[in-house]
This record gives sequence, structure tokens and C-alpha cells, in this order.
Amino acid sequence: MNRENILNQNKTSWNAIADMAFAWTALPKYGVLCPTEDDLHLFPDLGGKKVLDIGCGSGHSLKWCGEQGAGELWGLDISENQLANAKKVLTESGFTPRLFCSPMEQNPGIPKGYFDVVYSIYAIGWTVDLQATFDLIASYLKPGGTFIFSWEHPLMRRVETSDGRLILNGDYNKIEQFHFEKAGQQLMFYLRRISDYVNALATSGLYVTQIVEETEQKTQLEASEYSPELYAPWRAKRLPLSLILKARKL
Repeated sequence: MNRENILNQNKTSWNAIADMAFAWTALPKYGVLCPTEDDLHLFPDLGGKKVLDIGCGSGHSLKWCGEQGAGELWGLDISENQLANAKKVLTESGFTPRLFCSPMEQNPGIPKGYFDVVYSIYAIGWTVDLQATFDLIASYLKPGGTFIFSWEHPLMRRVETSDGRLILNGDYNKIEQFHFEKAGQQLMFYLRRISDYVNALATSGLYVTQIVEETEQKTQLEASEYSPELYAPWRAKRLPLSLILKARKL
């Protein structure tokens, strides 16, 4: 599939499942069985700050930012239905968000050099052009501004479980398309390496200050029986399921 077709397919699918995806992974959560913002404290003090959410979904991460005192709440998502949910969630909570319907690879009118914090919670991996997306994010940030994103750990889809073992299944060195179905809808993203994210950030003028690839302490300490399920605690104790990166604009 070419990039335009991927974007159109994903847009259609997210519109169809927007209500199902209501309040999916959102701050203070970063991902699956990984430490939360309450544990990590990656965000600066948001009091009066201008924040932008890339792939804002139903708006619950923006709501969290507003509750932390953020001065302006901006969000971008490819799905009109997701944004409709986000607007409802935020306005009912007393906030006045600025929301844009657009692929993250394009700038629909977001100001440059304006934001103190740009973040993306389990959404950045949907981009079909990582470098273009990071270039735009860097352009939105003020000098010294913070960018934080979380996504599936790049090894998660490339490792299978069998008889209590983790087995590499696939080529970690290749960037390739991954197709799957959710609630009858077809979705696709690219499997990338950690280095692909770090190098693209560097090219954009974003300096990585922290990488988190660990499983939450609760899961690490609790006993867990073997399970072949993708999000099983047994698996998470041996392989982080989520990746979090924090960067600063130079």
C-alpha cells in the first residue's frame, strides 16, 4: 500500500471505531503495563503552558494536561469522530481546546515556535513519514521545548511466545508494514527500530534526554503464569511492551 492509501484506510477505520476507542491509553498512562507519568515525571510543570497532542484521540490526555494547569490545549487527529469525542470531553470539563483534523504528516495551521510541550501517547507510530512528522513537531516547539511520545516497543510484534520461550520472529533490521484488524476494521502501521526514532529526532534538531523501556513495578513483582497473549504480564516481565522517549528542542 502506498502512503496515501494507508492514511485513507486508517482514517476510515478510526472513524468507525472512535467510540470503541474512547478513553484508550491516555495520560497519566503511557502504554501497556509500563510506568505512568505519576512514576516517571517526564512532563515539566504545565502551569500556564501551551501543549499540543499529536493523535489526541478522545481528548483524555488533553483533559489531564488541563487538570495540571496547562494554559492552552491543542490537539490533532486524523479522525473526525475522534475529534468530536475529544471536543465533547474537553468542553464538558470546562476547557476550550483548539482541535485540528489532519494527518500528523501535514500542518493544518498549527503555529510554529509556539508550544512549550508537544506529546503523543501511543499514536506517533501511525505516521507514514516519520521524518516529516518529527520535522513538523520540532517546528511547533519553542527553543528548549519538550517532546514526549510513547508507542509499542519495536520488538513487541517481532517476538512470539512458545512453550514458555520468547522467539524472534521477523527481521528487526527491516522497516516494514504491519497490517491487522480491529473490530472488523483494517489498520496498518510501520514496524520500525528504536534507532529509526532516535535518528529521526536528531535530524529534526530534537535531542533525546530519556528513553524508557521497562515494565511497571507492579507487574514485575507479581507472579504470572505463562500465556502466549500479546499483552500478557508473563510476556511483559521479560520484554517491555511499550517505549517512551523524551526529547528537547535544541
